[in-house]
Amino acid sequence: MKRLIVVLLVLVGVLVAVDYGAAAAAESAVSRQMRERLGLADDPSVRINGFPFLAQALSGEYRSVQVEAQRVPVGQLRQVDVRAQLNDVTAPLSELLGSGPKTLRVANADGSVRVGTTDLEALLPGVQKLTIANLDANALDSLVRDGGADPSLRGLDPETTARFGGTVAALGQELDVAVVAELQIVDGKMRIVPRDVRLGDTDADPLPAPVQSLIQQLFTVQVDPGTLPFEVTPTKFRARDGELELLGSAQNLLLGAGGAVTTG
Repeated sequence: MKRLIVVLLVLVGVLVAVDYGAAAAAESAVSRQMRERLGLADDPSVRINGFPFLAQALSGEYRSVQVEAQRVPVGQLRQVDVRAQLNDVTAPLSELLGSGPKTLRVANADGSVRVGTTDLEALLPGVQKLTIANLDANALDSLVRDGGADPSLRGLDPETTARFGGTVAALGQELDVAVVAELQIVDGKMRIVPRDVRLGDTDADPLPAPVQSLIQQLFTVQVDPGTLPFEVTPTKFRARDGELELLGSAQNLLLGAGGAVTTG
């Protein structure tokens, strides 16, 4: 009985190792294909979810595939982080592991593009030392109640509002400013619309209207991301973890040779 248990444990270990090995080979093949199609400097990270992999591979249907890539050029931007969750993916195993082009059919995909301060500063030439932070409803209410901000700030959605900090040249000197801005999507483009400007921090008093208008112009920008990877259609623009994030989704994609993977 002990020998039988040992044999079974060894067999299970071998099967698990084979399963993970096959998954790794398939992920590597997809990664190389994505690198070529996206024009990346490095192979993106690809993870085929679900265990056992071989059960999915035999049917050619995979529940979800995660793709992550860094430093992707997208439209006007040069160092974008791209993440995608591909759901209900169809791809024959022989094609994935073969030497030819790979093609993935995807029922639906959720994607995100993250833009850091380096790219944004290049689009805001009058702003240096740029920072990005989230704001909640309490912070917006406090700006109106205690800081004398325009009452319309209470109507902003905290999910699509951000606090930008930076150093600007105005009134003949360098000023550290805090800007509350609305993040909009207009015709597929990302738009930053300043709504409140203060010196130093959002706790400071608001600046006079003419000075606010001058600084608002420095922070106003519209970014065209071009055609997003995986044909994702933008649906939300928000601040996350010190960066700006554009979220979207797509359906019925053909990725790979002759397919829809593109960076615009």
